[in-house]
Amino acid sequence: MFYTDNKLQYPVRVEKPDPLFARALQQAIGGVEGEIRVAMQYFFQACGARGNPKFRDMLMNTATEELAHIEMLATAVALNLEGAPLSIQEETSANPVGGSVLNGMNLKHLLSSGLAAMPVDSDGVPFDMSHVYASGNIAADITANVTAEATGRVLAVRLHGMTNDPGMKDMLSFLIARDTMHQNQWLAALEELGSPTNVFPIPNSFPQESENQDFSYAFLGTQLDGSEPAQGRWSMGPSIDGKGTFTTRQAAPLGEKPVLGPARPGSGAQSEQVAPSKA
Repeated sequence: MFYTDNKLQYPVRVEKPDPLFARALQQAIGGVEGEIRVAMQYFFQACGARGNPKFRDMLMNTATEELAHIEMLATAVALNLEGAPLSIQEETSANPVGGSVLNGMNLKHLLSSGLAAMPVDSDGVPFDMSHVYASGNIAADITANVTAEATGRVLAVRLHGMTNDPGMKDMLSFLIARDTMHQNQWLAALEELGSPTNVFPIPNSFPQESENQDFSYAFLGTQLDGSEPAQGRWSMGPSIDGKGTFTTRQAAPLGEKPVLGPARPGSGAQSEQVAPSKA
């Protein structure tokens, strides 16, 4: 069950409506870095979580909080659209609100939503769930969540720098703080799962002796001239999972040129591609 008390998680106020900023805020709702993405990602991870139930509880609580963030941002979009022109005829390029159509306002806010937020990005492209990662492997999912929160925080920081509205800066400072918590939360969950030495490589349930261990910890250089790539922590010393030692070598082709069989009769290929029929 989900419940609401009809109140926002954090105050949302706009002192000067800005339809262009409303368009930018749509990225934080329906962009690949946005709140719909993380809400659905954490929700489906929670629904498929097996093992210790506390991880499901953590995922579902965070998914529910992200729904609250969508509500905050949708409210911010609507408040920034108040006073926007109701028709193209009302626009005047000299007026910062009336000229917003000419200056790049998302016309869908005029034509499709009645000056309200939508489940789309800043270009009006609907979020299609293609960036929701829920693998059923708790370590893989939580690792993906670190990236989701990191890119979300990058976006929120950029939005914070795009506005001078005190209310919008205040709201975004709260969302940035929650991204800070969630990044640390996911990293703490990985630590509780056993830190890199127990978590990685993912899935740790697959026996490493069954993989080709000649390549388990080898950084491959692909420079055409055969020169060694720049060295770093990833190419020398003990591996992060503590199960091997990083090395560097030049990549080399170990296979042959691919040779495919002839096309099947009736497949639409040219006759030269089809194997001759046997008499």
